[in-house]
Amino acid sequence: MRKVFFIILALFFIVNASYAQYAGYSPVTDIARFTTEFSAATQKTQTIKSNFVQEKNLSMLTEKIVSKGKFWFKRNNLVRMEYNQPFQYLMIINKDKVFVKDGQKENKVSARSNKLFQQVNKIMVDCMQGSMLSNADFKTKVFESKTGYLVELVPVVKGLKELFKNINVVVDKKDYSANSIEMQEVGGDYTIIRFANKELNTNIQDALFTIQ
Repeated sequence: MRKVFFIILALFFIVNASYAQYAGYSPVTDIARFTTEFSAATQKTQTIKSNFVQEKNLSMLTEKIVSKGKFWFKRNNLVRMEYNQPFQYLMIINKDKVFVKDGQKENKVSARSNKLFQQVNKIMVDCMQGSMLSNADFKTKVFESKTGYLVELVPVVKGLKELFKNINVVVDKKDYSANSIEMQEVGGDYTIIRFANKELNTNIQDALFTIQ
């Protein structure tokens, strides 16, 4: 289940230790304006379809573990993340239910029965609905470059603090959608997901998110 937590959180966030390390970014001075614009843009986003490339960096390995796949999101709280290279792995989130298929192994989890899953679901909803800056599970800062915003989130609750050192969100200034995702774990390992060929507000069938 730890792997599932990482994948779910990875859908919407990018990580680092302090803004001094964010080359090309400076602190946003008008947080209220950013919050209003971000919320308005995400309210307009009903669906997202995208390719992604994920890089897993483990301290015990010299080479990165690279995976590729496709990602779908549909309001409200429907997510499908399908890995197809170099292995087959599927994760579906349908409101408070999570389905994972790893090869021939299948697993279903209810977020209601697990506090950490509840926190993860709240993160995703907050991100897509533009309310992540008010999530009490994190201490937040916002930075900007010429092309995007970086929202730095530092976990302040026990479950998330035990997994991650930092969680941030980098979004495109044009449409406020996520361009890349990175998670820095407490132990020093980190994961980066980069989204490409994004399509917003296209028709996505509900059947993609069905959990039997």
